[in-house]
Amino acid sequence: MSRRSKKLVREGDLVAEVGVELTEVEGGWSPYLSSEDAWRLDDVREALRVGDIDQARRLADDIYRLTSVAGESRTGGSNG
Repeated sequence: MSRRSKKLVREGDLVAEVGVELTEVEGGWSPYLSSEDAWRLDDVREALRVGDIDQARRLADDIYRLTSVAGESRTGGSNG
């Protein structure tokens, strides 16, 4: 059985969201990525590493830049 999923690839302050197909089988270690999807994840990571946003955009669904939220509590709420 196969299902679509998203994998996140992070390099520095950049994150790419990459659509992949996961294959689940009985026995063994599931789910599996196809070798094509695994290579694409590596290619996206390398493109982000060298700053080639255009190449990463061609291979990924979305690209995000992470920013810090200054002054936010680490506990994240009024209960903490």
